[in-house]
Amino acid sequence: MSSITDVAGIRVGQHHRLDPDAALGSGWASGTTVVLTPPGTVGAVDGRGGAPGTRETDLLDPANSVQHVDAVVLTGGSAYGLAAADGVMVWLEEQGRGVALDGGVVPIVPAAVIFDLPVGGWQCRPTAEFGYTAAQQAGTEVAVGTVGAGTGARAGVLKGGVGTASVQLDSGVTVGALVIVNSAGEIADTATGLPWLAYQIDEFGLRRPPAEQIAAFAARRLEYSPLNTTIAVVATDAALSAAGCKRVAVAAHDGLARTIRPCHTPIDGDTVFALATGAVEVPPDPTTPASMSPEVPLITQVGAAAADCLARAVMVGVLAAEPVAGIPAYRDLLPGAFE
Repeated sequence: MSSITDVAGIRVGQHHRLDPDAALGSGWASGTTVVLTPPGTVGAVDGRGGAPGTRETDLLDPANSVQHVDAVVLTGGSAYGLAAADGVMVWLEEQGRGVALDGGVVPIVPAAVIFDLPVGGWQCRPTAEFGYTAAQQAGTEVAVGTVGAGTGARAGVLKGGVGTASVQLDSGVTVGALVIVNSAGEIADTATGLPWLAYQIDEFGLRRPPAEQIAAFAARRLEYSPLNTTIAVVATDAALSAAGCKRVAVAAHDGLARTIRPCHTPIDGDTVFALATGAVEVPPDPTTPASMSPEVPLITQVGAAAADCLARAVMVGVLAAEPVAGIPAYRDLLPGAFE
């Protein structure tokens, strides 16, 4: 399976607690996912939801002074879960990573949260220990579905989760995405039972489920919960400026809009981070007008690929998810899609 770690130097770590016997709201179902970057990685962020829960995102404004990102934290626990970033900072400090100052280093660790408190117990939310453990375990293998920050995630009436995907462009540039699908909107059409992009993405081999399964899926719409958020990281090995990363983050949101309906609502916190490691230099296109940034063609290509990867990652996360606290998984509610 392709993943965000196909971008050389990017590593992912995850840690969660899950009580498999707990009913909705009565036990642990939350966790943290950490994306570690190689030194010199540039970053940006674009938030489209009206109720974000974030940390250190102002640092990623291209107009501000800090240029590099050491890690990005995606976590459950709503605003309480932002504490997980403290643990990642401690781990990075132990590695000597961060802005070097006279007294030591200050790691740059932006973070975003999902609202999963009603799934597990309200007091069961990630702490600094979660972030430290996730960072400590980071590697190139990325588990998907009901893991990490996706443990308590839901996608409309279905179980959400962690998804990832990547693609390599003709230029040799690699683009990857990692997402925590925790959407208020549905990821599948209640008229067909198929994900919105199933007709475009053949790799999952889905077919229309039987009518009775579609009806059961549509009937669960009464369980709709609007207080959700989808958060993601897209990464590339292309050499981009912070402003270029910002445009990539903007474009990547298209991947959410294609796969989740609705998204970017006033009461979600949909947020996408973009990272560029700078390992691959792409010569500027000589046909670019002199009055434009020479990055424009590359940003356009990377942004389009980031949107495609993020759309695929959403499907991966939902199709891999397993039921938690009575929230059904797509595979269980609509098994005919796989037959």
